Amino acid sequence: MRATQEIRGIRTIQVDTRPDWRGGEGQALLTMKGLRERGWEVELMALDGGALGKRAREEGFVVHAVAKSMMRVRGAGKLRELLEEKKFQIVHVHDPHALSLAWMARAHKQAVLLAHRRVANRLTQSAIGLARYRAARRVVAISKYVAQSVLLSGISKEQIEIIYEGVEIPPVTTAEARAASRRHLRLPTDAPLIGCVGFLLAEKGQEVLIRAMQAVLAAHPNCRLVLAGDGPCRKPLEALARELKVAEAVIFLGFVENIAEVYRALDIFVFPSIAEPLGTSLLAAMAYGLPVIGVRSGGVPEIVKDARDGLLVQEPEPKKYAKAINALLSDPAKATQLGDAARETAESRFSADVMVENTAALYKRLLEERA
Repeated sequence: MRATQEIRGIRTIQVDTRPDWRGGEGQALLTMKGLRERGWEVELMALDGGALGKRAREEGFVVHAVAKSMMRVRGAGKLRELLEEKKFQIVHVHDPHALSLAWMARAHKQAVLLAHRRVANRLTQSAIGLARYRAARRVVAISKYVAQSVLLSGISKEQIEIIYEGVEIPPVTTAEARAASRRHLRLPTDAPLIGCVGFLLAEKGQEVLIRAMQAVLAAHPNCRLVLAGDGPCRKPLEALARELKVAEAVIFLGFVENIAEVYRALDIFVFPSIAEPLGTSLLAAMAYGLPVIGVRSGGVPEIVKDARDGLLVQEPEPKKYAKAINALLSDPAKATQLGDAARETAESRFSADVMVENTAALYKRLLEERA
């Protein structure tokens, strides 16, 4: 009975020190919103002027902001003060710098400390680097693929918890909604659109898609490739499209504030990233009922089962991608079947609601153990 009483009215502070808006920040905000809907007290410590803090304030959360210039100096002290003042029971950190602050603040001595891990590279092997992670009650990995990298870094299996990331499940996209999104984004209304959402980085694989367009256009001349997102590789990718003479068929949207418009506009979603820890844009595309094409590597096979709720290619090679794209463009019924199955998979296994439920269950379990 004592344990039950102690887990009522759980107070948690989420900590994130990144300035920009990436998948991890989106997941942190979804977690905060989901916990609040379940009656939990949730606050955030974040970088002053950062994207997550701004959006969290707009959602009505209490945000404890620390200036970038002072984060390393005052961050740990600020967190220590908050723990003493507000008696948070859960400290959930979302990036390595946040974990360093929590470790220096000795948060693991005052509360249950969880460290989220969203990348698959091994942990730093320095004594201090590993000590931070070993101080956490659990290292939360977003996939089995990420969990394996944590295990190989020297963290015990018992300390690792796998909680897949989640996405909000939107209404089914109607033909009218698709047409409206295309008009809003100034995309062709009568052409097949294949697309990818993400930062334009070499490791994300957008180059493969541009190279695949020569073979795609040979079979489907009116098809268009839509790349939503910006990044350091934009100019080289634009130059490559011109060099391969496919520039008219490749549409660079840049950063899109309302990314839902992009998913609604597409017919097929392509995800050429290799060694991807999981892929929230892939999950979002599935939630929108899009047939997806990914690479059989990283965490992607944990999401997509080949020929059941998407297609997987063995490697990010242009000819293989072109073959898969052309197969779906030539068989609309198959594309629809895969898209419907993808939405069912997202709803049953990878929704934000499932992710928050699993997170809340872990919080409660750890608090009961601590009590």
